Amino acid sequence: MKAITFRKYVTEVLKNAIYEKGESSNVIIAEAPDLPGCFTQGRNFEEARENLIDAIELWVTVGLKKGEEMPIVGGCRIAADVKVPTKKKIYA
Repeated sequence: MKAITFRKYVTEVLKNAIYEKGESSNVIIAEAPDLPGCFTQGRNFEEARENLIDAIELWVTVGLKKGEEMPIVGGCRIAADVKVPTKKKIYA
């Protein structure tokens, strides 16, 4: 299994993305099946893809901050050492 960067991980997830025309509205639905519950929509393919990139980045970021293990995608895992920032005291 290969460890890859955040950006490359997003690219791997996008390789399996599914795009479908909405049934009841004039939108394109975009889904990242490798990340459960990660989907969005857009007025056209380009907008749906951009929105999906944002959704993937958010899904992964939140999961990492919560300490969740990210799914293996395309034989790759994300190489991440996440440190959640702590609030710094401000002295006057």
